[in-house]
Amino acid sequence: MPRRVNLPGASELFRPTQGVPDLVPGPASPASASPRTAPGPQATGRVRHDEKITVYVSSDELVALEQARLQLRAEHRLGVDRGRIVRAAIAAALADLAERGADSDLVQRLGDT
Repeated sequence: MPRRVNLPGASELFRPTQGVPDLVPGPASPASASPRTAPGPQATGRVRHDEKITVYVSSDELVALEQARLQLRAEHRLGVDRGRIVRAAIAAALADLAERGADSDLVQRLGDT
């Protein structure tokens, strides 16, 4: 007798990304009996982004990025994806540029090419 598997429907697979109420952990108001809770995706550190870019990297750079991801997971217990690593690196480079200007690592690296 063949076993029948119940699969989730489309409404269970796809969640709305806009128009979701802001449920951020915070102090409950005096009138509230229970604290507010954050939804799953925000609790994992994932953020919805409105813009997308494509970046081409060499094979060696991709391997190094993946090794960094695995190192973050193994040694620092940070389960992050490559996109979060890239966004963190961009933020660090831009902060360094804003703080140090011509002496920043970004200016130095780009000046060497």
